[in-house]
Amino acid sequence: MCQENKQISTSEYRVNRAIRVKEVRLIDADGENRGIVPIEEALRIAAEAGLDLIEVAPNSKPPVCRVVSYGKFTYERTKKEREARKAQKKVEIKEIRLRPKTTEHHRGFKTKAARGWLNEGKKVKVRIRFRGRERDYPEIALQDLKEIAAELQDISIIEQAPEFEGRTLLMVLAPNEGAGKDAAAKGEAKEKKEPAAESAEE
Repeated sequence: MCQENKQISTSEYRVNRAIRVKEVRLIDADGENRGIVPIEEALRIAAEAGLDLIEVAPNSKPPVCRVVSYGKFTYERTKKEREARKAQKKVEIKEIRLRPKTTEHHRGFKTKAARGWLNEGKKVKVRIRFRGRERDYPEIALQDLKEIAAELQDISIIEQAPEFEGRTLLMVLAPNEGAGKDAAAKGEAKEKKEPAAESAEE
């Protein structure tokens, strides 16, 4: 239904008489580009079709307008926005916590966990906590963080370089393009081994 006198906010598309320009580039109800036409002619074409004239590209010279039902247009726009939000991936953040005197074995265990999370597309906070006078020797913790970053450089990037937060030293790693590939490669290798084992049993 034509919304001849529809008033809309500046955050929305301008419709019909709210479009205050002398001429527009018109896309008619069939999707055909009618070229540049006077605004009054565009309004007449929309009215004759029983539809609305909607300004879809206000920053173009001249603005681009479509002849379409306002209700249908807003429905399609809302649907696209909803689908876009669904497509946006929420990145989960995990954290590993260490001490400046953490053993190599324990650090290796934590690094392995971080590798697993990065391969799943998650970010990882690496936090080293200080006690007592340990804060006076930050170079030990910094070296630990550098070694962890080096061990994971094939699947991650340093999103936040090491910096102090109170009595902790924090670094943030984010997955890079290589993340997930080594896990996929291991899965493929496992699949290749399984048929071989079956044939050996036969």
